[in-house]
Amino acid sequence: MGIYRDLGRNPGVYRVLASQLTARFPFGMLSIIILLHVQQGYGDYTSAGLVLAAQSVGQAASGPLSGRLMGHLGMRPVLGATSIVCAALLLAIAFTRPPLIAVMALALLVGLSTPPVTSAVRTVYPSMVPGKQLSALFSLDAAAQEIIWVFGPVVAVIASSQLGTAFGLSLAAGFLVVGGAWFILSPTLGQIRIPRPKRRFGAVLRYPTVIISTVVGFFFIASFAAIEAGIVAAFSDGSGHGHSSLEAGIVLAVFAAGSLVGGLLMGHRELRPWSLALRLLIVLVGTLACLVSLNIWWMSAVLFLGGLGTAPALAAISNVVAATVRFSETAEAYGWVNTGQLVGVASGSALAGIMIDGFGARGAIVASAALLLVAVIAAFASVRWLPDLKGRVIEPPPETGTLAIPLP
Repeated sequence: MGIYRDLGRNPGVYRVLASQLTARFPFGMLSIIILLHVQQGYGDYTSAGLVLAAQSVGQAASGPLSGRLMGHLGMRPVLGATSIVCAALLLAIAFTRPPLIAVMALALLVGLSTPPVTSAVRTVYPSMVPGKQLSALFSLDAAAQEIIWVFGPVVAVIASSQLGTAFGLSLAAGFLVVGGAWFILSPTLGQIRIPRPKRRFGAVLRYPTVIISTVVGFFFIASFAAIEAGIVAAFSDGSGHGHSSLEAGIVLAVFAAGSLVGGLLMGHRELRPWSLALRLLIVLVGTLACLVSLNIWWMSAVLFLGGLGTAPALAAISNVVAATVRFSETAEAYGWVNTGQLVGVASGSALAGIMIDGFGARGAIVASAALLLVAVIAAFASVRWLPDLKGRVIEPPPETGTLAIPLP
C-alpha cells in the first residue's frame, strides 16, 4: 500500500482528487433522485424513464464537445459556466411542476450542461505524477469513484425519503456548485493547459481503445444504475410513493465497500489485454447471485464479492486511454468515455424503471446482469486491441512520430 503513500508526495494530488470527487458527486445521486421525483409527481416509473432518457441524450452530446472546448477555451471557463447552468436547471426541476414534456426538456438541458470534470481531471493526471505512479493514481481514483456511483445513491435515497425529492435535487445542485468551485480553483488547473487538438472533432474515435472504453463503460455503468434502482425497489416501504428504507442504503454501501477493497488491493496491478474482461466477470457473478434471494444479508454478501471487480475494471478503462491516446486528444477521448458512462447511468435507470413496473425488483436485477454480460463479451472480443502494459510505464504516445528517410 506504500504506492498510495508515495502519491501524496506529489503536490496537489490529493486536493485535486478530493475536489473533483465532490464536483462529480451529484451525478451519482441524480438518476435515483430524478427517478423518485418524477415517479412521485407523475405516478409511474415509465415517465421517470422518459425524463432520464432525455437527460442521457444531452449527456451524449455534451461529453466530447465540452472536452474539445477545453482545448480551445481552457478548463476553468468551460467548467465554471457548465456548473452554474446545470445547478440552476436542477433547481428548476425541483421547484416547478410543469407538464412531463417540459420536464424532459429541462432534463435534456441538464445533460447538455454536464460539467466535464472527469475529462479534465483524467487529462491532467499524467502531468501530476511520474509515469510509474499513474496506474496507482487511476486505481485510487477508480476506488474513490465508489463514493460517487454507490454512496451517491445512498445519500439520494436517504435525503429524498426523509426530506423530499426537491431537497435531494437542491442538495445535488449544492454539491455541483461548491465542489465545482473547489476543483476549478485548484492551482493545478491554472498550471496545465490542454494543447489545441490538431485533428478534427471526432477523429479520436479512430483509436480502437477509445471505442472499446466507451462501449464497455456504457454497459458497465448502466448495469450499476439498473441494480441500484432494483435494490431501491426491493426494499421499498410499499407506500406507493417511491420512498425506500434504510436497508437499500446498507446494501449499496456494502457494494461500495467491496469496490473500495478491490480497487486498493488489485486495481494498480499491471494491466494485461484480458484483465478488463476478467474484472468485469467478477462483478457479473455477484450480480447474478442476487437473483437467488432478495434478503438483505444475502445481497450484501454477494454484492461485496462482486464489488471487488468494480474499481479495478474502471481503473483499467482509464489506463487503456492514457496509454494509447495523445495528450492533445485525451480530453476529447475521456469526454467520449465519460459520455458513455453518464448515458449509461441514465439509460440503466430508465430500463430499470420499465422492468420494475413490469416484473418488480428482480426485473431490474435481470436487466443489470444482461447489461454486464454485454460488457464482458465486448471486453473479451476486444482483447486483440487492448494494450499489454506489463513492465511498461503508462504515458501518452508522442504528439508527432518519426519519419524514416532512406539514404541514397
